[in-house]
Amino acid sequence: MHSRIALGPPPTLASLIAEQPAALFLDFDGTLVELAPGPDAIEPRAGLARELSKLADRLEGRCALVSGRGVSDIEQHLGSLDIAVAGSHGSDMRRRDGTVLGQGALSLPAEIDHEMRAFATSNMIDYEDKPHGAALHYRSNPEAGEAARSFAEQLADRHGWAAQHGKSVVEIVAKSANKGAAVAAFMAEEPFAGARPIFIGDDLTDEAGFSACAKFGGAGILVGTRPGTGAQYSLPDVQSVHEWLEL
Repeated sequence: MHSRIALGPPPTLASLIAEQPAALFLDFDGTLVELAPGPDAIEPRAGLARELSKLADRLEGRCALVSGRGVSDIEQHLGSLDIAVAGSHGSDMRRRDGTVLGQGALSLPAEIDHEMRAFATSNMIDYEDKPHGAALHYRSNPEAGEAARSFAEQLADRHGWAAQHGKSVVEIVAKSANKGAAVAAFMAEEPFAGARPIFIGDDLTDEAGFSACAKFGGAGILVGTRPGTGAQYSLPDVQSVHEWLEL
């Protein structure tokens, strides 16, 4: 059920851990790092990868990054990750030890890549090539947003893929790729199985993560505000997320 009232802050992480085993699923952009004009312009805080590793230790390994970015992209900004991770909206899932979870991901068809690049060029917006998908970013040209969304939906449908919408971005990914499916995959095995899952995220694509956690008896934490969210709690901004996580 989606919330229609103002959300309050979550209980402290320490209290959740004391109550029962907890598992954390963390979005990246807009949650752990501030949003930027372009995907390469983010400025993660120094030592973030090390702090996330310590957080995973505290949770006995039950902590995962779940991002729309590819895993290699995240590591370009943070360095090597010592934490479970699901990149490209769950298309590329890896356990903490680096082993692959699931059957692996499909590569973006060349026809989709070609058409998205051409659209981005002609509409003066940014194209992002991902390991298992692609994105059109229109933050620099908001007037192109409606056309980009419509174009991506039709293109994805024509090729049997899916369009996912976010803040000033539309992405094309495999139909099986979403953050809720990533949560379910991790929750099906140790060390996550049986824990209470908490998903923290700021964007529309995180709603699937909120929903999945609720099904496993957990909750979602929305970063910022948005009507109609399935989250049970909220935190105002990235800094408050860091403070809640005790990073």
